[in-house]
Amino acid sequence: MRIPDWTPEGKPQPHDLVQAILERRGGALLNLDRALLWSEPLARGWNVYLKNVRTGLGASRKLRELGICTVALLTGASYEYHHHAPDFLAAGGTRPELDTLELFATAPRSLVPLDALGSDESLVVRYATQMTLDVTVDDALFAQLRERFDPTELVEITAAIATYNMVARFLVALGVTPEE
Repeated sequence: MRIPDWTPEGKPQPHDLVQAILERRGGALLNLDRALLWSEPLARGWNVYLKNVRTGLGASRKLRELGICTVALLTGASYEYHHHAPDFLAAGGTRPELDTLELFATAPRSLVPLDALGSDESLVVRYATQMTLDVTVDDALFAQLRERFDPTELVEITAAIATYNMVARFLVALGVTPEE
């Protein structure tokens, strides 16, 4: 990491904040937390917001995780992919789907068909790709998304992809690496 790992000695933080993060993480701080805890307001807001994006939304967890994995691969956020590829698999995704996504993310977009993915999965990968690389999403793709997903699902899938674009940029800029 490009900054030192946070420690209580380096910058004391309120006990309730550290405990809330530990509770969300299952008892151990991740490297990302060790960066965020240098700023109390950031760590506090991030913990609540990301908890809601990860566990509070009704849209398909598999599709949200697929969007997150797409962002991670396209931005080079290996930390993000390290943590979310297993979540995608746990949510019903498959290794062949991840293999297709990995190939898609490393080759020119036009050369890798997404045929190995289901129609919903392909839509989400194309959407996450446009949101991540182009920012603007073309009207034809958005029309396909509107035909398939209701407004709540669209908002939640969009929010997951947008949120993890923010996370990816934070991770990459600070050089946060996966835990050993």
